Amino acid sequence: MTEPQAHPADLIRAAGAVVWRGPETAPEIALVHRPKYDDWSLPKGKLKSGEHVIAGALREVAEETGITVELGRALPPVRYLKGGRPKRVDYWLARAVTDEHRADGVEVDQVVWLPMEEARRRLTYEGDAGLLRALDGVPLATVPLVFVRHGRAGDRQNWVGDDDERPLDAVGRAQAEILTGVLGAFHPAELVSSPSRRCAQTLEPYAGRTGLGVRLERPLSETHYDPRACLRLVSEALAAGRSTVLCSHGKVLPDLISRVSHRPDEVHLRKGAFMVTHHSGGRVVGTDHYLT
Repeated sequence: MTEPQAHPADLIRAAGAVVWRGPETAPEIALVHRPKYDDWSLPKGKLKSGEHVIAGALREVAEETGITVELGRALPPVRYLKGGRPKRVDYWLARAVTDEHRADGVEVDQVVWLPMEEARRRLTYEGDAGLLRALDGVPLATVPLVFVRHGRAGDRQNWVGDDDERPLDAVGRAQAEILTGVLGAFHPAELVSSPSRRCAQTLEPYAGRTGLGVRLERPLSETHYDPRACLRLVSEALAAGRSTVLCSHGKVLPDLISRVSHRPDEVHLRKGAFMVTHHSGGRVVGTDHYLT
């Protein structure tokens, strides 16, 4: 999934999640009842103006159900017409990390947990039921590994001095702020960065909000990139089941991502963009990338 994409100007954007709990072999799915439409659906809602789609999904799930979630793989978007206008709803798998739930009492008057098959039958809309059918035989719980390219940092040619000291510019700082609202979706346990100032600055706002430190690793830098050392960092995190964010450079990430995801093609991220690889059982089961 690439986000954002080019969309018609009249497109209605919304976001939500397939929220699950319990063992993967017998998960329960959270459904909401909306009295205005007298329907049963997955938690979702319209994005606010300028809102990142991931932030919107988290907000809508929290507002409609009161459940805190950790996002997993992106699911196929659901498209339909709403009042004659095209509408796209982006969905994610989302593991509930809190047991408490509540209806908001306005748009939603009931929140229920149902076994997968019963949830399929209860859902009013075929598009929602189709998302659940697509989950047959796929892992629900995954370990996310988030690759971030540092935010914009001006023009390299105009910088005087050590390039590792080149800071984020105003756009880059704004991108770093956007990341504070989306990285939490993956509940990272570690923030790891190239020692370059622009990389560390990209993660610092989120680190400051959460109390996580930013660990600087020389092998992630442009000048001292060490594929083997970086793969060890990744392997240790995955073996421990730790959700990890790594921030590095445009000259480093394509090679590192291709080695981690075993993709023959190189993935090029724009400045400030990030890519999430979802791992289960020692293999990559999903890859999503986003802009800020």
